[in-house]
Amino acid sequence: MAIWKDPTQPKKDTASFPQAEPSQAAAPINPTRNETASAAMSANPDSISPVRAVPASSPAMKESIIASDLTIEGKIQGAGHVRIAGRFKGDVDVKGDLTVEQGAKLDGGVKADKVIVAGELDGNIHSASKVELQATCAMNGDIKADTLTVAPGSRLRGRVECGNWDNAPAKRDSSDDAGKREANSTAA
Repeated sequence: MAIWKDPTQPKKDTASFPQAEPSQAAAPINPTRNETASAAMSANPDSISPVRAVPASSPAMKESIIASDLTIEGKIQGAGHVRIAGRFKGDVDVKGDLTVEQGAKLDGGVKADKVIVAGELDGNIHSASKVELQATCAMNGDIKADTLTVAPGSRLRGRVECGNWDNAPAKRDSSDDAGKREANSTAA
């Protein structure tokens, strides 16, 4: 004997609803009846709308963190963001952002989309679109990036190449410049 009454639900007309909507679900199967899901689907296959995968507009990149009490030696490769708060010895090659926090140390080369350094970096930064050296940064290495921001108080020892040199205008010959200066000085 059941304590509650088994309500009979009116049959829904699913033809008026679009089939692509994943929020449109089938009528729930009553657990008091001896029906299985396959029996319910075979009895009325139109009552269940297919679920279609909807691609995300912009996939969120995940961040991996090396904690402040860790020391790791190796190589980091992949896609996603990396935050170093401890010590890491090795190269970092990611399709994402790299952050070296204050008090952290990285010994190795870096390839990333965006690099923010607030700690210590002993190594070169290759082909980054943006590099930010914060006030607590101590960097010993070369930088090759499209843009570079250097905060007052940061320390940098190395060679720097900034800008997009692939699309830059052709270099002028320095001997041509010297000849033009001589011609201008004798004409006056």
